[in-house]
Amino acid sequence: MRANIETLFDRPTVVPIPNGTLNLSDPATRLRLTPSAIDGMVRLGEIWRLSTEETCLLLGDMSERSWFRLKRQEPLRADRALSQDMLTRISVLVGVFKGLRLLFSEPLADDWIRLPNKGALFGGRAPLTIAIERGIPGLLEIRWHVDALRGGL
Repeated sequence: MRANIETLFDRPTVVPIPNGTLNLSDPATRLRLTPSAIDGMVRLGEIWRLSTEETCLLLGDMSERSWFRLKRQEPLRADRALSQDMLTRISVLVGVFKGLRLLFSEPLADDWIRLPNKGALFGGRAPLTIAIERGIPGLLEIRWHVDALRGGL
């Protein structure tokens, strides 16, 4: 199932704090962002054909039970909001997705995360493997790599 980039993340816009950034240390902000972030991660998992285990590892080793509970979108309580770390991870992953869709045709963009890559950053391994093994630093390196391919650096 392929998704249109314009409709992939069609949630209401979140109002930023005055300096133009979100305060992810604020529990109310995290609680407000959590439903959109979960929706985005579910859709990204479908497009990239991520297993539950891969999704949980990309989110920082979340338990499968916790992921299934979040996906069901049970009424959120403050203690169930995604952490700053998880929101950051999802934000970076969505940025990688968007960059890939701008760079490549849809099939290649959607498969790129799983394809062996000869670039120095990857050493013949798939970007997904790097992201899981290196955590946030690996995710950021992949995001910067994709941005550099687009001429963004």
